Amino acid sequence: MAKGDMVNYDIRDINLAPSGHRKIEWVKNNMPILSGLEKEYSKSKPFQGLRISLSVHLEAKTAYLCKVLTSAGAEMYVTGSNSLSTQDDVAAALADDGLHVFAYHGATDEEYQRHIEMCLENKPHIIIDDGGDLVSLLHTKRPDLAENVIGGCEETTTGVIRLKAMEDEGVLKFPMVAVNDADCKYLFDNRYGTGQSTWDSIMHNTNLIVASKTVVVVGYGWCGRGIAMRAASLGARVIVCEVDPVKAVEAKMDGHDVMPMGRSAEIGDIFISATGCCKTITVEHMLNMKEGAILANAGHFNCEVDMAGLEEKCIRKYEARDNITAYVIGTKTINVIGEGKLVNIAASNGHPAEIMDMSFAVQFLSALYVKDNAGKLPNKVIDVSLEIDSIVASKRLDAWGIEIDELTDEQKAYLRSWNL
Repeated sequence: MAKGDMVNYDIRDINLAPSGHRKIEWVKNNMPILSGLEKEYSKSKPFQGLRISLSVHLEAKTAYLCKVLTSAGAEMYVTGSNSLSTQDDVAAALADDGLHVFAYHGATDEEYQRHIEMCLENKPHIIIDDGGDLVSLLHTKRPDLAENVIGGCEETTTGVIRLKAMEDEGVLKFPMVAVNDADCKYLFDNRYGTGQSTWDSIMHNTNLIVASKTVVVVGYGWCGRGIAMRAASLGARVIVCEVDPVKAVEAKMDGHDVMPMGRSAEIGDIFISATGCCKTITVEHMLNMKEGAILANAGHFNCEVDMAGLEEKCIRKYEARDNITAYVIGTKTINVIGEGKLVNIAASNGHPAEIMDMSFAVQFLSALYVKDNAGKLPNKVIDVSLEIDSIVASKRLDAWGIEIDELTDEQKAYLRSWNL
């Protein structure tokens, strides 16, 4: 669709587009892998004739992914995966460029669900999801919109968890590639991206020092590892809470204290949940925390910190700072960043551009894999191929100007042999 044509969108204000265009241009200049894919596939247009519905945090890096997919021939229908992470100027820029966009910052739960549905009403061929809201709607309220879906991709841990539960129950209606589980996603996005962007948000929104404080990290998956690593480097004492004994051992050997949440609640100054599960920090924990404790969610949904319970039990609440709500509960005040939603994107700018360059390159190539294998994949959660990981890593090294060694024929033969 050419710029200026009639488009179908529901955004805050189309006049915000110039600001959004500047943001997208900035990240484009710092995302060499996606830029290379855009140049490569804008000629062959492998997605020509296909509709792609995408629900990912709608800011500049996501917008550039949408533009690259459009350059490769796709007709894009776009919404956000969190109402607080949508940037209205970026949404306006995409609408100004002729994409179908349904999102605005601060949407109510009802408006957010309406935008998810509007994003799917085109009956897409491919979906790109972050957290599983598109997949959920296609399997519950609007299964009639799934008739053309050949498959899709899932961006994050929470979404993969939901997809695997659907697969286990035998209800998943189409194949979904677990982009989150690709080496070039979780080893870098979850660890380095979440590690940096979580602390970017906490430090910016609180304007408090991290050194000397006790930071409690709930969950020691790749996101938790990155958060704990950065906290320690900033001078904090780190306590890790885990349910997996192997991860708990790893946390201890990485130099962190390990203890149950019930004990750490009395000690911590800053609490960060990064599990993809619910109620990892409960009202009972909060009642035992220090006066002025700071809570943040670096998982996905705002149920990791029990916000519903906190809202019910608090005596009063008030805005302590931009993006920080203070809750008076019992005899103390607890501070929550970003309404308990994803702290690094709901209350900040998300991962660095270079990190999302790798993650979104995996998304692009995985969507292409779904298209190229239409009708051949089982209705299950599909692993990202080693080839895609290798392509993305090689392109990242090329962008840095780094060369690495290659195996000789003799070495290859040695590694394939058994009778040494």
